[in-house]
Amino acid sequence: MAVPADHPGGADLREAAGDHIELRYFPFTAIVGQERLVRALLLNAVNPAVGGVLIKGPSGTGKSTAVRGLAELLPEIAVVADCPFSCSPQDPCGSCGERVASGEELPVMRRRRRIVDLPLNATEDRVSGSVDVARALETGERALEPGLLAEANRGILYVDEINLLDDHLTDVLLDAAALGVNVVEREGVSISHPARFLLVGTMNEEEGELRPQIADRIGLEVDVEALTEPEARAEIVRRREAFARDPESFRAGWDAAQRALAEQVAAAEGRLDEVGLTDRLYAAVGQLVVRSGVDSHRADITIVECAKAIAALAGRVEADAEDVLAAAELALGHRLAADPFAPAPRVEPQLLRRVLEEALEVEVTPKKAVSRAT
Repeated sequence: MAVPADHPGGADLREAAGDHIELRYFPFTAIVGQERLVRALLLNAVNPAVGGVLIKGPSGTGKSTAVRGLAELLPEIAVVADCPFSCSPQDPCGSCGERVASGEELPVMRRRRRIVDLPLNATEDRVSGSVDVARALETGERALEPGLLAEANRGILYVDEINLLDDHLTDVLLDAAALGVNVVEREGVSISHPARFLLVGTMNEEEGELRPQIADRIGLEVDVEALTEPEARAEIVRRREAFARDPESFRAGWDAAQRALAEQVAAAEGRLDEVGLTDRLYAAVGQLVVRSGVDSHRADITIVECAKAIAALAGRVEADAEDVLAAAELALGHRLAADPFAPAPRVEPQLLRRVLEEALEVEVTPKKAVSRAT
């Protein structure tokens, strides 16, 4: 299902109530097709350790619609109400920790996770934040003007056309994603704050390639293609017309499916800590990665975390070989070595299955995937 992408910080529809603007997105469960995209996003919702999603494909294929719709399925989180970093009351940031130490009771509220857009023309100060150096030196206060990375903490950072992002901003993004902390340094003054976020990037390969360094930092990759079946395309238009004509009625019609999927995601998230892999699967993952020609150890970690999420979403507490295979198909594509003079390499599922069977010395039997609630 595709609707026009938003401008940075925008939404499809907005409902104003006083000073509050409530965003109204197209329901996630109403998206037509794009099962791999939907699954990759849900797996990250269940287990943020998967590391985000890189979504490749032409414009108008539902990439932005799916990402924005995901936020409504995520469980609400407890935040310190007046903290610019939305820190958890149970794990406060440095400044909130100092307030607790001084005997102050932190104000707490519950809200949904945010989706924060990172526009291509953003400055470094807008992304990482800026420091009032004079004030910091004169008073010793942490005079930080928070940026987008602060807003995205414990939420989703969405970068449309991530392959066109300035190299310097890409480096800032990579550092924060790797450390879970954003460090702002200006004129010898250094301030840090938590910056743990789910990174989702979209790109059109016709507009340029993505730097390998940032591709490796994103957990999964999904190639999105336009639907070609006439009836599916007709259903896209019907649903888009119904949403534009009466968004509240349309959303109400999908409310039961939305609630069911949100409950499934919440249950999977609660089950995740119980999910494990048998010891022999760890070595099998290593063999899958090495035989695919991928050097990065992040690939192994992503496959294991993704396999756990697949099992948790299916209601199981043990990930099996089929889960590992499904995870590898999502985690290896953007990490394959590319020849600039040849077509982009693709993951071959049958080859992965053969390698996994050789590693385990058993036949891996495909099982029917668990579909999202409808």
